[in-house]
Amino acid sequence: MTTPAHSPVRPLDSIDTAIVRLLRLDGRASVRSVAEQVHISRANAYGRINRLLEDGVIRGFSARVDHERAGQGASAYITLKIVQDTWRTVRAKLEQLPGAAHIALVSGDFDVLLLVHTADNRALRELVLTRLQAIPEVLSTRTLLVFEETDLLPGGEPG
Repeated sequence: MTTPAHSPVRPLDSIDTAIVRLLRLDGRASVRSVAEQVHISRANAYGRINRLLEDGVIRGFSARVDHERAGQGASAYITLKIVQDTWRTVRAKLEQLPGAAHIALVSGDFDVLLLVHTADNRALRELVLTRLQAIPEVLSTRTLLVFEETDLLPGGEPG
């Protein structure tokens, strides 16, 4: 679900914040379990979770994946310099890349930060040299190999 860009942002109270934290830890938690842990009724928890979804606070539920065990043994952050005012076009093309996991428009020495997961370095090289550098709006790339990574859960605990 998406929230219209012009919708006002509602501040989260302590119960909403606790619900979001619990669901980040375990997206498969039952409404009953969430309600018990934040000390509210199931109906209240159900209503709050639905509102958080409708408001776009919770964008969806997903699994934390060990990319190496899933056959994606090579990961890299790739920085891109792009032609000015082409962000939307570039983003649409990057979203179609196999293995693209995160795309961010950033400030600084480069314009875009892209996280990718590929089967191996050969596939990574192919992605960078054939797919990325073929995008006309991409002026340059720099690839930073990931040697080890740790997903952090809410509160900074390792996942």
